[in-house]
Amino acid sequence: MGRKVTMATCCLNQWALDFEGNCERILRSIEEAKAHGAKYRLGPELEICGYGCADHFYESDTLLHSFQVLRNLLESPVTQDIICDVGMPIMHHNVRYNCRVLFLNRKILLIRPKMLMANHGNYREVRWFSPWNKLRQVEEYFLPRMIQEVTGQVTSAVAVTSSCLVRGSRLNFVASPHIQMGRDGVEIFTNSSASHHELRKADQRVNLIKSATTKSGGIYLYANQRGCDGDRVYYDGCAMVAINGDVVAQGAQFSLDDVEVITATLDLEDVRSYRGELCQPQLESDFKPCHRVKVDFSLSGCDDVYLPTHQPIEWHFHTPEEEISLGPACWLWDYLRRSGQAGFLLPLSGGVDSSSTACIVHCMCVQLCRAVEGGNSRVLEDVRRVVGDESYHPQDPKQLCARVFTTCYMASENSSEDTRNRARDLANQIGSTHMNINIDVAVKGILGIFSAVTGRWPQFRASGGSARENLALQNVQARVRMVLAYLFAQLSLWARGRPGGLLVLGSANVDESLTGYFTKYDCSSADINPIGGISKTDLKRFLLHCAEQLQLTALRSILAAPPTAELEPLTDGRVSQTDEADMGMTYSELSVIGRLRKISKCGPFSMFCKLIHTWKDALSPSEVAQKVKRFFRMYSVNRHKMTTVTPSYHAESYSPDDNRFDLRPFLYNASWSWQFRCIDDQVSIIAFLSQSEREKMIRGAARR
Repeated sequence: MGRKVTMATCCLNQWALDFEGNCERILRSIEEAKAHGAKYRLGPELEICGYGCADHFYESDTLLHSFQVLRNLLESPVTQDIICDVGMPIMHHNVRYNCRVLFLNRKILLIRPKMLMANHGNYREVRWFSPWNKLRQVEEYFLPRMIQEVTGQVTSAVAVTSSCLVRGSRLNFVASPHIQMGRDGVEIFTNSSASHHELRKADQRVNLIKSATTKSGGIYLYANQRGCDGDRVYYDGCAMVAINGDVVAQGAQFSLDDVEVITATLDLEDVRSYRGELCQPQLESDFKPCHRVKVDFSLSGCDDVYLPTHQPIEWHFHTPEEEISLGPACWLWDYLRRSGQAGFLLPLSGGVDSSSTACIVHCMCVQLCRAVEGGNSRVLEDVRRVVGDESYHPQDPKQLCARVFTTCYMASENSSEDTRNRARDLANQIGSTHMNINIDVAVKGILGIFSAVTGRWPQFRASGGSARENLALQNVQARVRMVLAYLFAQLSLWARGRPGGLLVLGSANVDESLTGYFTKYDCSSADINPIGGISKTDLKRFLLHCAEQLQLTALRSILAAPPTAELEPLTDGRVSQTDEADMGMTYSELSVIGRLRKISKCGPFSMFCKLIHTWKDALSPSEVAQKVKRFFRMYSVNRHKMTTVTPSYHAESYSPDDNRFDLRPFLYNASWSWQFRCIDDQVSIIAFLSQSEREKMIRGAARR
């Protein structure tokens, strides 16, 4: 009957400006799609050059090399007899556009520029591309000579809301508005994307795609990038195919596979039947139909009665703890194998944060061993190159961890035996090569230089020193650890007779970055940080997950211990300093404040107004005011630290990352005099009210 279509979408681990590798992965995906009987293949956004080229999009070389890759794709026999949909930048009338190019049998069918630019959060598309504003208009695009020589075409159509009318079905290349297009006869919608991972985000993506075809029916194909393409984000795949509001095929959210192709066979009659009851003919007087590009090609065969179709499936969503164990681990592996280094080095303190980073590396090794066991030859090749042994075959995550991961406990006279033992026990359980280093000699040497110049020797607060002396002595210890971390990262493999160097891993969480509760240029200063976008609360849940699922029992004592930097003298051998006491608030409170600051766009006064309701059962208005003012003082005084913070995995929507996501000044008037006076005025008003009047006012404000 010729009504069933087999189509393919994919996830590719592309790398910005890696034209050779990107082309190879595109061809592999097309080959796999054809092997599964697909007649149409959809790829991720800007897959030819890589989505994360950033200001390299300004360069003419990027455009040139993208067209050179397109020529290779057109000439390849792999791309014959299948409609290929690839993403690349194109300049039209001296304006750059983010485009998709559709071709079939060495002919360009359509060039489709993006109309709605992503320009929020980590996205800055309008910096490099212009949106196509000529809705339902078609223009001629003069093809470069290198393309003309292959296709025999001088020009091609450039249009938005166009459809390819192939025999028996109609493809559309716009994500919205679906209802209007569906009424115009569009049956298949395709979405080429570059969407990055955030914790608890996958269900939003799936629900949006399901709802797109629930309203008016249709088939929806979604393609996405996967992996680290050279920046702070991890593209998390999830390629899928949906029909009439049901997902029928899905790709993995996290995977070490560079190429993953998802195919589905669907019946167009199911779309037509679904629409028969829901959709009415177009009645608008000003309705303009989509432009049609007619193609002498069929997506379906003549005899497909016995061809089975894909049925609805239930989407499995990972828990946040599973996401942390998978996403940052894959990101670390991409960074390691593409950086040319031989492993990681981590200063392991025995606390929650550094233990979380260590567990993520262990989770990376678990995934690598599973991939090799599953027959992934490319992962095995990369592992052998990283460890410098062409015959190596990983058998066990602990064994692999010993080859690629070095941890070191950097003790001072202020360190306790408890943290030393916790770090040692965890290193033993995950299998890292572990070292114990004492930094006291280096610290005393630096202080000796200062004393020789000034004639003064600073003292801790516990020994009668001032607050300035106390802070400076803590910072010296922290910064010595950073210097030693880089020394051992460069030379520890040399000392063992092995080639290569190590990447230094950081371990500051998103809440500490938010308040600046870390020393500038301490161990938070590293090459990369897999937990810099994750809250302390989520990290604790992640460690509990690792303790239960990976049998890392050493984590239980780490979770039970109070968070501490151990930079001040011990009292009777016990820790006298804790993080939450220093900050004046708990980590759970910081998470709430962080979300209000970034997601809810709250300044000091509006944050106070919200928190007097949120925390009314635990804190009085004056106590809320003190916490809000303390936070904003810490935040503004320490904001300068975010200008040098280690590149971190983006995982949280309230990240204070100064590079692109959270653009703010780094020199504030830390007194916040006007804002804090408004808070104090409100506290005074509430203080004069009776308890019943106060509750009535708060309830009334909540209703408003």
